Amino acid sequence: MTAQVDYLVVLCAATSGASGELLGSDEKELARLLWRQVDVNSRKLGRVNELLIKPEASDLTDEKKEEDATEDLAEDENESGADCLFTAKSLEAALNMFHLQLTNEVNSAGAGTSVCLCTDGQLPIRQVIHPEAASKNILVPECFYSFFDLRKEFRMHFPSDPGALDVYAMVESLSIPVEAPPLCDSLGAPDPSAALPPRVAVQQVEMMAKIVLSLLSEPLCHSFSNPERVNEKFETGTCSKTEKVSDSTVIRARGLPWQSSDQDIARFFSGLNIAKGGAALCLNAQGRRNGEALVRFVSEEHRDLALQRHKHHMGNRYIEVYKASGEDFLKIAGGTSNEVAIFLSREDQIIVRMRGLPFTATHEQVLAFFSPGDGLKDTCPVSGGRDGILFVRYPDGRPTGDAFVLFACDEHAQCALRKHKEILGRRYIELFKSTAAEVQQVLNRYSSAPLIPVAPAPLLSVLPAVSLLPPPILVRDCLRLRGLPYSASIEDILHFLGEFTRDVRPHGVHMVLNQQGRPSGDCFIQMTSAERALLASQQLHKHVMSCQHGPNSRYVEVFPCSAEEMGLVLMGGSLSHSHTHTHGRNRSGTGLSPPPCLSPPSYSYTPTPPVLPTEAAAALYPPLGQVLLAPRPLPPGHAYYPSSAQLYMNYTAYYPSPPGSPTTVGFFPSPSALSSPGGLMRMPGLTYNSKDLLNAAQAYQTGVEPVSVLSGSLIGQAAGGEAPVVSLPALLSKPAGHYLDLSLL
Repeated sequence: MTAQVDYLVVLCAATSGASGELLGSDEKELARLLWRQVDVNSRKLGRVNELLIKPEASDLTDEKKEEDATEDLAEDENESGADCLFTAKSLEAALNMFHLQLTNEVNSAGAGTSVCLCTDGQLPIRQVIHPEAASKNILVPECFYSFFDLRKEFRMHFPSDPGALDVYAMVESLSIPVEAPPLCDSLGAPDPSAALPPRVAVQQVEMMAKIVLSLLSEPLCHSFSNPERVNEKFETGTCSKTEKVSDSTVIRARGLPWQSSDQDIARFFSGLNIAKGGAALCLNAQGRRNGEALVRFVSEEHRDLALQRHKHHMGNRYIEVYKASGEDFLKIAGGTSNEVAIFLSREDQIIVRMRGLPFTATHEQVLAFFSPGDGLKDTCPVSGGRDGILFVRYPDGRPTGDAFVLFACDEHAQCALRKHKEILGRRYIELFKSTAAEVQQVLNRYSSAPLIPVAPAPLLSVLPAVSLLPPPILVRDCLRLRGLPYSASIEDILHFLGEFTRDVRPHGVHMVLNQQGRPSGDCFIQMTSAERALLASQQLHKHVMSCQHGPNSRYVEVFPCSAEEMGLVLMGGSLSHSHTHTHGRNRSGTGLSPPPCLSPPSYSYTPTPPVLPTEAAAALYPPLGQVLLAPRPLPPGHAYYPSSAQLYMNYTAYYPSPPGSPTTVGFFPSPSALSSPGGLMRMPGLTYNSKDLLNAAQAYQTGVEPVSVLSGSLIGQAAGGEAPVVSLPALLSKPAGHYLDLSLL
């Protein structure tokens, strides 16, 4: 819309909860709509209309009934003063009635057809009407998808502080005479934490109408021509790793249901404009969704509005919303493969992920899998035939067992998903609705994997390269709670803190979940000062915590810690006892344990002699004693397995506050190169075929050349079932091997 509209409709929305700058932040339902029409050409004002939303008594809870009874009593004692009053029994009926009354009023004027809403800020449209309608699966009328932000229009002529601008400030700047709002001693904004009184809402509509007339009149002669837009649907798309993504437009959402898709995320952020392809679901080390997503918005303004939806609900689950960086988004959604770009270039396609395919599966078998069976009418044709199937492969061309399939519409995709766990060949196939960002993420993971499966490089560049341990002088202004009951909630933790609750920073309680998404018994709390944190740990250590939901109660250990230590542990590191002991503390250190999903408590590898002593080797293998003392040198390699340093693991299981959590399990490399000479491995219980042994050796960052297989026949023993000796790099033992029991001599 480039030309000025014929009619502006100033709109005010009020909920049963907070108002003003907090409108919509508490998820309260819409209670009333007030509006007034302004004729832009003739500068005439219409009547003030009020629409009350009163659900039927059978649909209300006891708490809601008490709130409505209080509101009805207040309305009887103090009428709002609107010219026309309408009532509706539901949000859907209210929106349709508003659209109908608006259309009739414009048609009755007969002096133009174009009309647009005008609100005081973004909140009434973006944070109240659209989110509630999306949560109730209500179709929003077209008139709510474009509106003028009166504050932005006013700021074009009167630049001012955005945080201090509201209806009352605009009235004062324009010198418009307005009476003090009812129930207020002077002209000023009402308490934002309380519901907006009906008469105050009516007076705000009247003031907005006068502000519009003042902007239209001389000397300002403002033109209302470029309204705000609300995206009607989320657009899928691709993102290149070379693209620049601003840090001020990205958020991280946590606690998503496992089966949620990018469309579900867009529905949760309904009313806010997400960038094309801006919803990226995160995957864990096994390639499964971990309940997190990175969302990119079109501007910082929309990102800030999204942060106000922290702990709003998606179904029965509340979603945590934090700031994230553009680099985080590119790691998840960015891609460089031309094959993927071509595959995702088709618009309006529904993607389904296939997992568990036989390694020999072909395009024809996948097409046959989705073809209708005998006597079945449901069809789910693959869009584009062979071109609509993308197999995921390793860099050497080996299949991974995953594939992505395109369907032309949601109906075909839903029909395809009904084949979940049906058999293809001799294996059952898992089917999931997928996204373009997930395709990029899966392809990036497998395409960047080396041919020899080694520990991946670290994802976090913010950690120091030499040491993962925090500096000795730290401000311990945080608390670590350990041993919480598994049913403990944040309310139980705050009740446990007692008088120290007032010292907790906003959103400063961080529960830690394990890999299964269940409570781990650990919690971090950010306090306002180190003194209060120390006093709380001294007074609450080993006190008993009781839960409101659940009979169990346990004593809880409370330790002071620093923000750096909290961040290190939450990101998958651990604080060794030796480190804390060297700084004058007892062996318990700070009380910080390794991640609760890890066992045993530490992952340290002790150094071993590079070769057997002469006497031991001669006694064990007399004919080959001298040969064992001179192993061949190993080529230099990347030191993923330090000989004396702590091995820190980076898990996705944590549920902390920002900066964020990675999407793979990673090992932080040691700064030094692997310099230990070759060692000896004894492998009892091998099969007769030595090929399995050579294949297993490939997993330890060494080629076939330095591997020496000493069969039993060379030392005078039987040819099968013996314990060969293999020359491998020192300290390398495959944990939890599926086929071999390796013991280090």
